[in-house]
Amino acid sequence: MVRVNKAKAKIRYPFFTLFHLIYFSVGIGIGLFILFVVSIISFEKQYDNRIYPGIVIDNKKFSGWTKETVEGYFAEKSFPLEKIRISFKYDEKIATLSGEKLKIAYDGKLSAEQGYLIGRSGNFISDSYRKLTALRKGIYLPVVLKYDTSTLDDFLSTLSAEIDTPEENALFSFEKGKVAAFKLSKEGRRLNIDETKNIFNNILSSVIQNPSLNTDNFSFYLPIDKVKPKVEITDTNNLGIKELVGHGESKFAGSIAGRIHNVILASSRINGILIAPGETFSFNKALGDVSAATGYQSAYIIKDGRTVLGDGGGVCQVSTTLFRAALNTGLAITERHAHSYRVGYYEQDSPVGLDSTVYDPSYDLKFKNNMNNYILIQSSVDTTNLKLTFNLYGTGDGRKIEITKTKIWDQSPPPPPLYQDDPTLKKGVTKQVDWEAWGAKTSFDYTVTGNERILEKLTFYSNYQPWRAVFLKGTKD
Repeated sequence: MVRVNKAKAKIRYPFFTLFHLIYFSVGIGIGLFILFVVSIISFEKQYDNRIYPGIVIDNKKFSGWTKETVEGYFAEKSFPLEKIRISFKYDEKIATLSGEKLKIAYDGKLSAEQGYLIGRSGNFISDSYRKLTALRKGIYLPVVLKYDTSTLDDFLSTLSAEIDTPEENALFSFEKGKVAAFKLSKEGRRLNIDETKNIFNNILSSVIQNPSLNTDNFSFYLPIDKVKPKVEITDTNNLGIKELVGHGESKFAGSIAGRIHNVILASSRINGILIAPGETFSFNKALGDVSAATGYQSAYIIKDGRTVLGDGGGVCQVSTTLFRAALNTGLAITERHAHSYRVGYYEQDSPVGLDSTVYDPSYDLKFKNNMNNYILIQSSVDTTNLKLTFNLYGTGDGRKIEITKTKIWDQSPPPPPLYQDDPTLKKGVTKQVDWEAWGAKTSFDYTVTGNERILEKLTFYSNYQPWRAVFLKGTKD
């Protein structure tokens, strides 16, 4: 049996074999490093001044593209955007801007710069990570639309000037027994330019996100904000004067200058009067004396069966208009008289039978305030269109007014014209001083209801006499 001396047995490795292994490993490492460096240099040289691979802009790969070619691509893609039309709607109007005028285009320069700079920050580790990410997963960049902001700003400024309306504060001042200044508050409005721009930009975003949209026309309603007044009418008085409760109007085209003057003067005397709850308003009392001494001029009036010149001609235009306002408010009419014959002024914009003559002390117009709050009378005269308006203000109570269509019967033609000699006119001169009118009888029913009961129910009758035309013939040499 052979015995092995383990203490003396040793494994020996040749020195040159270990040395060569180390040398070989180092050589491989250096070779790989050189290969890596060469690869990087080759890669960077290949993409010198070009976008790295894996960069996607607007869902399109731009690997190896120069910035100039990217800009050219988006410039060409921008041509269809010139056809875009965006309509801005407000009230019943439409204002439109075109893509051509706005110079809407893809921002190719920005996209090219963003794509090119990926992997070129100057930080080796960060740049290497970005390049590797682009190669493995891709880096996706959105495209941006640009437009001429100054054109949009100028356009919106023009719209704002047309749309914006300043709010109006209420006015109410009481002097010498009348309301000297009165105005209801009024909401203003203002174009919300910031919100308009947001909507506009969202539309452009939709063009980018949905390139398959088969329309070039877009529209939206402009956002217009309401502007509340700082002073409401309820802040100015405790009389219940807060809203319009009735309205009446009449036209007086063809009036002579003196009549127009008297309409303006008489309506101003009624303007500003307050009628307390339960109070009966008297037109003659409110108007006061009608004469040259109180400022009235000569105009045609009906007197003693004739149409003659007299102080205060045109006052009945005022009483007639106020009568209509009282009817439309639903007030209790306690006294009203029709004219002797049909007057053309009162039928210019109204059916026959809605007139009211006054002549102190015989004929008056009276009505009672049957509401729970004061009523304020406000008048206005349109001297351009020769139109008189009365507005009555108070607190509405929901009452309903019904005025039936005027019934007409027993119509009769006017008598033949009458010619009278006038020594104050030269021979050959003829002057008409009265106008023909058909006679008729008329009526209409007036019913006011509220709180499920009848508040007023009246029938107004008129008996108009037939009226002949009268002419003056000059006899003076």
